[in-house]
Amino acid sequence: MSSKGVKRASPGAMEAKNPLADVELTDEDAIKLQGIQKDIARADLIVERLAQQKMKPVYEKRRAIAKGIKKFWPVALMNHPILAMHAQHNADQVALSYLEDLWLVRDETESRTFTLEFYFKENPYFSNSVLRKEFRYVPPPNAGKETPDADGITPIMLDFSWDRDVQPQACKVEWKDEAKNLTKLHPRVLDDDGDDIPAEGGSFFNFFEMGSDPFEVGVIIANDIFPEAVDYFLGQAGHDDIDEDEDEDSEDDENEEEIDLEKPRPKKQKQA
Repeated sequence: MSSKGVKRASPGAMEAKNPLADVELTDEDAIKLQGIQKDIARADLIVERLAQQKMKPVYEKRRAIAKGIKKFWPVALMNHPILAMHAQHNADQVALSYLEDLWLVRDETESRTFTLEFYFKENPYFSNSVLRKEFRYVPPPNAGKETPDADGITPIMLDFSWDRDVQPQACKVEWKDEAKNLTKLHPRVLDDDGDDIPAEGGSFFNFFEMGSDPFEVGVIIANDIFPEAVDYFLGQAGHDDIDEDEDEDSEDDENEEEIDLEKPRPKKQKQA
C-alpha cells in the first residue's frame, strides 16, 4: 500500500486572526476625538494656571525660609543629577555657592513661559547681583485678535508649542577678571556633525550667556527643581533617573577653592 504525502500547514496558518485589525475610524468620530482632546487640553491648562496662582504665596513663604538656610539653592541644584552634570567643573560649583536666592517669574500672558532669577551675593567671579534667564513668549501673528473666555483661555493657547513659541534670551555676565571668566575657560563645544546638541556643555554659566538652551536646563529648573526644592535640598529627590556622577574634578580645576555641596545632615537633637 502506497503512502500519500501529507501537506504541512504553512508557518503562521494556525495563528489566530487579530481581532483588532478591522477597526476603522470614521471622519465623524475623528472630529469628535479631536474635539474632546481640545477640551482635555483646555481643562488641563485651566488647572495648571490655577495651581500656579495657589502655589505662588506658598513659594514666597518657602523663599523667606530658604534665605535663612546656608547654601539652600546651591545644594538643591547640585542634588539634581542632570543639572549636576552641567556644573561638573569645580569652578562652577564655587561660583554657584554664592547663590542666595532663586525665583521663578511666569509670563502673565502665557504662564508656560517664564524667567529664572538667580540672586548672588558679592563674589570674586562677576559683579552681577542678579542673573536672569528669560524664556520669552513669542505669540503667533493672530494671537492678539482672539478674545479670552471666562477662564482666560484663547484658542491659540491650546496650540502652544515650546519650540515654536518660545525664544530663550541671553544674559551678559559681567566677569571681574578674565582669569575667572568661566564661559571662556570652559566654552560650549559644538558637535562636528552639526547636531543641535553640543558635544560639550562647558561651564554652567553658558546657560546665561548663550541664548539657546539645548540641554533644557531652564525647563529642568522651572518644572522639576523649583517646585520640589526642599526635597532636592534634603537629597530626597532626583536620584532614581540617573546615577550620580562621582568622578573627580578635572585637572584644570585643581587650584580652585574646594566647596562642600553634599546632602545636608540634620543635627542630632539634644536629649532632655
